[in-house]
Amino acid sequence: MTNKSDAQRRPFAVFDIDGTLIRWQLYHALADNLAGSGDIGSTAYKTMKDARMAWKRRNGGSFRDYESRVIELYESVLKNLTHKQFETAAQSVFEEYKDQVYIYTRDLIEKLKSEGYYLLAISGSQTEIVAKIAEYYAFDDYVGTTYARTAKGYSGEKTIGSLNKNQTLKQLVKKHNLDFNQSVGVGDSHSDIAMLKLVDFPIALNPEAQLFKTASKLGWTLVIERKNMIYQLERKDGEYQLVKTD
Repeated sequence: MTNKSDAQRRPFAVFDIDGTLIRWQLYHALADNLAGSGDIGSTAYKTMKDARMAWKRRNGGSFRDYESRVIELYESVLKNLTHKQFETAAQSVFEEYKDQVYIYTRDLIEKLKSEGYYLLAISGSQTEIVAKIAEYYAFDDYVGTTYARTAKGYSGEKTIGSLNKNQTLKQLVKKHNLDFNQSVGVGDSHSDIAMLKLVDFPIALNPEAQLFKTASKLGWTLVIERKNMIYQLERKDGEYQLVKTD
């Protein structure tokens, strides 16, 4: 017999944000913005750009190396910013990037919302900018990286909500009394794997190598969005087949 609380439980969909909804990384966009406003020195910014180009040229630099350099630089600057300086940068980045999204993800969010799904976002980016994106796309709850505030700025201490996305997701499901049955998850990188293993319908969007390897092994749906085309592939009879294009 289904009790009253079980009957009221809603299915959910969980999304990564950077590279999954937004076409770029919010950390990186914020670092670029801060450099443009003079809050990041030219020497430090050049170091970050060199790491970016090493990754883009595929000549020894990995995306993770570049990402680590960006976050390290970003956090060293954040400790010297006032709340107003950061809010100005965050609002500027939000206005620039809020509509620079993957069409597949944007449309999926709208579809699932119309079907009564509870929408969750779990991101490594700073909570203040994740909140802006989450509100804009009508997510019901979200988790980002929280940097401890002082009276004037930031202390340097942080809590990374996306460090173990599977545990964070379990906490959100419990918090909102959600149902794993028919649940959907979308991610693009290795950090999303544990989270995607929990849902009924995991989707790897433009996956990096480690996620692609896991998704292929487990038969998850693969979606590739390039230019003005979306390719959806699903495992059938032991191999991936193109099932839909938009």
